[in-house]
Amino acid sequence: MNVPIIATSVKKMCKLRGVSVKVALENAGANRNFIYDVEKRQSCPSAEVLHDLANYLDCSVDYLLGRTDNPEVNK
Repeated sequence: MNVPIIATSVKKMCKLRGVSVKVALENAGANRNFIYDVEKRQSCPSAEVLHDLANYLDCSVDYLLGRTDNPEVNK
């Protein structure tokens, strides 16, 4: 799995939704070091965290995982 794509996808959706990454992570219940952990440590987030982030950012988990370029897929 290409784990860093998750951080890129989260950043893109935050920008698109007009919310800071920090606020998105807090509201989704993710660790504040989420982006660092994913980018630098290649740490794969849990399904629950991905689900909560996708819900908060109003996109699909597939989009966050880089499986599609369309954030609306499988909603």
